[in-house]
Amino acid sequence: MAPSQTWRYDEMRHVGTDYNSEAEVEDYDRRMATIRDIPAEIREIISSLELAEGSDLLEFGSGTGEFICAASELCSRVYAVDISPVMLAYAEKKARSRGLANISFVNAGFLNYRHDGGPLDAIVTQLALHHLPDFWKQVALVKMRDLLKPGGRLYLRDVVFSLKLEKYEATVNHVIEDFRKASGDNMADKFANHVRNEYSTFDWVMEEMLYRAGFDIDRADYGDNFMAVYRCRKARQK
Repeated sequence: MAPSQTWRYDEMRHVGTDYNSEAEVEDYDRRMATIRDIPAEIREIISSLELAEGSDLLEFGSGTGEFICAASELCSRVYAVDISPVMLAYAEKKARSRGLANISFVNAGFLNYRHDGGPLDAIVTQLALHHLPDFWKQVALVKMRDLLKPGGRLYLRDVVFSLKLEKYEATVNHVIEDFRKASGDNMADKFANHVRNEYSTFDWVMEEMLYRAGFDIDRADYGDNFMAVYRCRKARQK
């Protein structure tokens, strides 16, 4: 008798906002374009990963596909992985409209993704890993390491807390009000929900998990108390 797998985390269950229609996804795409410099972010990621023609790349949490579409123009093969069928369909439609044919779209998450290609040169994940509790973050990081070639690169951007605990209440309230002033009540409420219900961890925990998963951190940037960017390399076996 096969052992029960009921203990496994259900990552296909949405923890944050669940986008159920193309109209909602389009609204999300427009909203992100107003609060983020997406083209600059894409250029920075491609430069950090040192992508070259012929590279194979995968993005976990590919969302509306803006990065994966840009990367596909440089890479040989790219894989767009997301738990949202609606997001994936929107991203695939975007790719077709741009004449991009080297993207594989896969409805999966970090834990249940099954790779059908060779080892990867790079993996990107942005604002997605926090959907997993820390135990499963560590499992996901090990799986990502195993997907990479020796020396392969990981670019991780996510909500990670680097705030001082003795000031956490004042800091969180301040950031919520900053969101409210810059983007309205909706974004402020979304951030409050994130802090209350999602699984963002601390900077020192994330760094230790990356090391234990077998990554060398080339650079860690903490631009504020909540957003972090890690540029990592799969550690070569000694």
